[in-house]
Amino acid sequence: MTRVLQSQRREPTSGEVRSAVVFLHGYGANGADLLGLADPLSEHLPDTLFVSPDAPERIDGMPGAFQWFPIPWIDGSSEEEAERGMRAAVEDLNAYLDALMVDEDLMPEQVALFGFSQGTMMALHVAPRREDALAGVVAFSGRLLNPEVLTDEAVSRPPILLVHGDQDDVVPPQSLPQAAEALQEAGWKDVFAHVMKGTAHGIAPDGLSISLAFLRDKLGF
Repeated sequence: MTRVLQSQRREPTSGEVRSAVVFLHGYGANGADLLGLADPLSEHLPDTLFVSPDAPERIDGMPGAFQWFPIPWIDGSSEEEAERGMRAAVEDLNAYLDALMVDEDLMPEQVALFGFSQGTMMALHVAPRREDALAGVVAFSGRLLNPEVLTDEAVSRPPILLVHGDQDDVVPPQSLPQAAEALQEAGWKDVFAHVMKGTAHGIAPDGLSISLAFLRDKLGF
């Protein structure tokens, strides 16, 4: 039984939905955390709907904070609980994406994922396992989970942009080259990477600019 993800949205500036960007927030945040990025992006993506769902699980003791799945070294959960939570969140996100495409009359190639941190982990796990390739994935400051099974489990290979700060003290910067290598070994042709110099665990202007160029190209603007 999938859980319905509560979501915020920013309508296209043109008033017509021809594509969508789905923001996937990090651990301890919520959908509102990334939706503000729609402001600088929407000017250049006028026909794009921006949506930003809350992850399915609330975090105890942190009002307004959500997680896609537990993180053992942060919350003391077990590896089994983390894996179980991950599997459930994958089903929830896939159901959310399916419903979005039906409701907005969009094809997979008109929808891009934009993840940050734990949201990136979700995006890099979900997108390759969807039957029809999405337009692309922007993956900030995260890592590729279970790279050893990607070759066997990938059924589509959408373009992926990996972005990471070289001063990140939350998710190690080496996660970017590790993900890039795993993706290429699993047959990806379109893998792009950008390192944000002097940037910690966040989104710097140069990273956002690179992301905009990627989204404009993959969404057909």
